[in-house]
Amino acid sequence: MSNVDRRTVLATGALALAGTAVQGGTADAQAGPKSIFPVGTTTIPIVGESDVFPVRRIYCIGRNYAAHAREMGSDPNREPPFFFQKPTDAIQNVAIGTVADHPYPSLTKNYHYEVELVAALKSGGTNISPEQALDHVYGYTLGLDMTRRDLQRAMGDEKKPWEIGKSFDRSAVLGPIHPAGKTGHFTKGAISLAVNGTVKQNSNLQNMIWSVAEQIAKLSEAFELKAGDIIYSGTPENVGPVVKGDVLLCKIEGLPDMSIRIT
Repeated sequence: MSNVDRRTVLATGALALAGTAVQGGTADAQAGPKSIFPVGTTTIPIVGESDVFPVRRIYCIGRNYAAHAREMGSDPNREPPFFFQKPTDAIQNVAIGTVADHPYPSLTKNYHYEVELVAALKSGGTNISPEQALDHVYGYTLGLDMTRRDLQRAMGDEKKPWEIGKSFDRSAVLGPIHPAGKTGHFTKGAISLAVNGTVKQNSNLQNMIWSVAEQIAKLSEAFELKAGDIIYSGTPENVGPVVKGDVLLCKIEGLPDMSIRIT
């Protein structure tokens, strides 16, 4: 083989190798970094659909019924709305027509129920007006904001954050989501909770201090809301403790009942 031929072969081989490297680099770049371990996505079933609702954030409003605000030691006529969050994986889904087992959590001796209407968002934004807020709602469901009340109060007394009382495993109990296109928007209607057949909480959604639309508007002043966000809209008065063996039955007019058993 002549020197010219040898140089041609070597040059051609080098170009081929370079091309392979570029292609491999491009493929690697397109693939991107990989997670070192899988993390599950939290979802909520949707009534009548095979698709599910992916959850991005859980917002909750505090003391949004006047009588409940008073029983918690606040003045509902002066207090602006305030919000807290729960971790997304705090959700416990409860199927319609079932009584789901709900474990009594650790560290508490005063475990409370709070029945609530929950709104699920399909879109969001910032500085949303109350008049446009409900356009962002995908649907609604029943929820329980379960609370380790003794821990919440202890943290409050010490002027410390009280996530330990509100934001723990399975503290966000939910039924499946009902699309607003089928149910309409909930601005009024009976809301109640019974323990072992005895009604404990009994009010009407129209007694909210801040409506769902107003809550969305207020939240969007502080956070950029997005599709996948859900909002616990507050609980009526007469929250109270449960013990192992208690069965809770939650009702909102226009939605199927939701029930859990404390285990």
